[in-house]
Amino acid sequence: MSKPIPFDSLLLLIALLFLGSCSSQKPIIENPSPEKSAAEILEIATKIHRQAIVLDAHADIATPTIAANFLSADGLSKVDVSKLKAGGVSAVVMSVAVTPGPRTAEGRIQARAEANEKLSIANEIIKNDESVVLATSSAAIAIAKQMNKVAFILGFQNARGLQKDISVIDSFYRAGVRLFALNHLGHNAFSDSSRPAFNGETGEYEPASEHGGLSELGKAAIQRINKLGGIVDVTQSSKEATLQILALSTAPVVASHTNVRAISNVSRNISDEEIDLIGKKGGVVHLAPFRAYLLDYSDEALIEEIKAARRSFGLSEIYSYPFELYWEIDDPTKKYTFLKTISDIIGPADITNLVDHIDYIVQRIGINHVGIGTDFNHGSAIDGFEDAADALNVTVELVKRGYSAADIEKIWGGNFVRVFKEVEQIAGRGRN
Repeated sequence: MSKPIPFDSLLLLIALLFLGSCSSQKPIIENPSPEKSAAEILEIATKIHRQAIVLDAHADIATPTIAANFLSADGLSKVDVSKLKAGGVSAVVMSVAVTPGPRTAEGRIQARAEANEKLSIANEIIKNDESVVLATSSAAIAIAKQMNKVAFILGFQNARGLQKDISVIDSFYRAGVRLFALNHLGHNAFSDSSRPAFNGETGEYEPASEHGGLSELGKAAIQRINKLGGIVDVTQSSKEATLQILALSTAPVVASHTNVRAISNVSRNISDEEIDLIGKKGGVVHLAPFRAYLLDYSDEALIEEIKAARRSFGLSEIYSYPFELYWEIDDPTKKYTFLKTISDIIGPADITNLVDHIDYIVQRIGINHVGIGTDFNHGSAIDGFEDAADALNVTVELVKRGYSAADIEKIWGGNFVRVFKEVEQIAGRGRN
């Protein structure tokens, strides 16, 4: 349950927000000179960062059984409330994400239980920390920022957790979920994934396409999400599924955590055609600081080195991204050695790589259609952006590249909030 905001305070805040929206706020800086010192850039970035709604469009909810290497060095969630505050992050989509699993009746029950567990964990944080509020509307995100609170927006990922039942979408919506993604690793009854699952027992992948995109269940799910006023998230859906979602949805859609395939050619990333159509639909592509999806794999020598390393560990040369299939390795020491070997081959990534992807989206479809979704707590982290506490470093790099305060506010959260508001308005008109 979210904590109630006093009615008088709510009215005052709405009035302030209305006045703010009617005024033209002068950007702190436009296209800063490259001659500015590091100290000057940091000062400018800090002012912008404090002013902006800094919103992370996707982070996973850390459960007691989460792998330690997914967490921060202190053993806590990368979006622990203390880190969010330290990084000036004012809102985060906490994802009720269901992991891959067997597509059986028992598997579907386990998937729903996993979703319920993560929803409960998020609710406990909201209940026990007075600095955190549940945001179920676009206005609530802005109000939380004005009150110096951290807004939790609940997301959902992987329709395996819906147990083949469209009505379960309504249940999650009533529980506060506002962002819905049908896919994770592996196809499900609703939609094809961009990452067909690998069966370690048979040594084979799922077929590239099972439904040709969306199944009839998937189409019905998109229509239901639209009607409720939820935001449709195409992250990890296959290209066919994404294109069908874009054609079917009556409202803008987002990709909450992805990267550009033209830069980093892995199946998990999003193609130019998908990017263009998301922009035309009025949606937002959010980029993730996930090294394996940021780096350029066009170098044939690099690819051959990766393949040779995989062969040396008894793995197939075929992979969705360089670290894929390591779950076939049972021995923990061997698994660690494999991961380190691949890591050393592909090399490091840092904030400049992330902002390269941001630049690409801006140049292709415009500043109104780009955002950031970290995928923290699921393997995501790069030099300079290890967890939420490092968020200011991204703003510093954006300032270095000449983005204005108005641009940066859009990238960090303004674009997401705009889409959320449009989705609400479209659903509201449908109810009238």
